[in-house]
Amino acid sequence: MAYAKPGLREFPSPESGRLSEEMLAAFDEDGVIILRDFASPPSCEALQKRTDDLVDAFDPRSVRSFFSTTSNVQLDDDYFVRSGGDIRFFFEEGAFDEAGELKQAKAHSINKMGHAMHDLDPVFEAFSRTPKMAALVASLGFKKPLLVQSMYIFKPSGIGGEVVCHQDSTYIYIEPETCIGFWFAIDDADLDNGCMQFLPGAHKGPLRRLNHRRADGKLVTDVIDDTPFPEHLAAPACASRGDLVVFHGRSPHMSAPNRSSRSRHAYTLHIVDEEARWPAENWLQRPADLPFRGF
Repeated sequence: MAYAKPGLREFPSPESGRLSEEMLAAFDEDGVIILRDFASPPSCEALQKRTDDLVDAFDPRSVRSFFSTTSNVQLDDDYFVRSGGDIRFFFEEGAFDEAGELKQAKAHSINKMGHAMHDLDPVFEAFSRTPKMAALVASLGFKKPLLVQSMYIFKPSGIGGEVVCHQDSTYIYIEPETCIGFWFAIDDADLDNGCMQFLPGAHKGPLRRLNHRRADGKLVTDVIDDTPFPEHLAAPACASRGDLVVFHGRSPHMSAPNRSSRSRHAYTLHIVDEEARWPAENWLQRPADLPFRGF
């Protein structure tokens, strides 16, 4: 298929949250748009402060779970597999030395925190469930939106890992596919510290891989289409604090390692429509007493 030329379209954040016809057309064509200044600086600062508090309370000796899109070590990790209804921490693969000690401060050693902060923590819930977000989601055509996953991505300075090119619907699969990602810049993001990069228009192609839970509980990823993504056409999603990147579940994206002296904190929500079927084979499952909720 033909891909659009690199370059992501950006717009001033609509005050009400609702996307205009021009914005919706750009999203339909490219599969990704950037909304400048969607979240206020104070709300981003509050989220970062709450994250600092949660990290401070986390004892790295209690669990050492890692997250990597290159080795996929988390797929065999029960701590990760059962994190859909909890707030858990996952380290960068290079966080510990040979003696098992952290090479740098705990807060600069974590890859991400997930996956239910939006339901379990009041600060994250207040950030995630605003009238402005509800209006944005409604304008995208959701009938009964469900907030199914939240992630706080640290991308720490020096050791922030590479995220290989992938589609989020590989991991958040629903029939029909209604997954949309909402990525908030908490720190400024650029090519130096590993900003997100997208392939505009490539969401119109097929789903390339499907992650699912086998009958024995093991997570596996099946290859559906092994055609390589044209990564040379990737367009950077440079963003400032408070900017929001909205992207289709099939939109291929990636990010380079962060070898800079600056962190690249971000907060991501994934939303699906309740009217679609949530397969029991999805890795992301909730306990019965914590069902998915909307706004």
